[in-house]
Amino acid sequence: MPEGDTVWLAARRLDECLAGNVLTAADLRVPRLATTDLSGRTVESVRAHGKHLLFHVGDGLALHTHFRMDGSWHLYRHGRPWKGGPEWQVRAVLETADWQAVGYRLPVVELLDRRGQEALLGRLGPDILADDADIAEVVERLSAQPDRAIGDALLDQSLVSGFGLIYVSETLFLRGVPPQATVGSIADLPALVATGRDLMGANRARGAQASTGDLREQHYVYGRAGRPCLRCGTRISFAKQRSGRHERDAYWCPRCQPGAAQA
Repeated sequence: MPEGDTVWLAARRLDECLAGNVLTAADLRVPRLATTDLSGRTVESVRAHGKHLLFHVGDGLALHTHFRMDGSWHLYRHGRPWKGGPEWQVRAVLETADWQAVGYRLPVVELLDRRGQEALLGRLGPDILADDADIAEVVERLSAQPDRAIGDALLDQSLVSGFGLIYVSETLFLRGVPPQATVGSIADLPALVATGRDLMGANRARGAQASTGDLREQHYVYGRAGRPCLRCGTRISFAKQRSGRHERDAYWCPRCQPGAAQA
């Protein structure tokens, strides 16, 4: 699933091309919106909140989309071929005089009024990439569940919006905390959350998700199960973390992140 920085970058690019422009056509290829006509509306802004995208189109309305596992938005000049996948995978097309924004494989496409937007945002934690991200509020939300594994809690979008497995895995490595550690056992939770925010923030405008400083080997632990740790040489561990109905992947270095059970 795309992480918050991927969605933030998509929102910025869409906003740069669409904001302030009138929609000349809008084709929403989902049954509930098949007859909805947004043409003639001006795109006021395109904003991300965590992993959610909101296209504000006036009168308090917003087109809400979510990438889930493999959705994406692509921008094309008129007359250029679409290359995001076969056309049957297209779920939304927004057109202005200059641009076509094409949404592929979007599992969520819905039109929300103000109340609907408030309900959506009310279910989500603070956006970790927002300029005014409130670290104290995130820490307060996490601390309310002290017995929960930190690797699971950071992935809960109702506590903090934007983190995915890459940034959780890499943040915990950089802080020397195993993913199985309980929230209440972490000595400096604000510093851990700030590390994740800063790591994602450093990557958000460049489209790379590197934590090592080397684009040839971008990650310390994520996706590297069984391979030697770049810092100490110990083999990276991998396990499934069970939390209620959820099962989360977890990567960690047993030596650099001591205290976890071995996988």
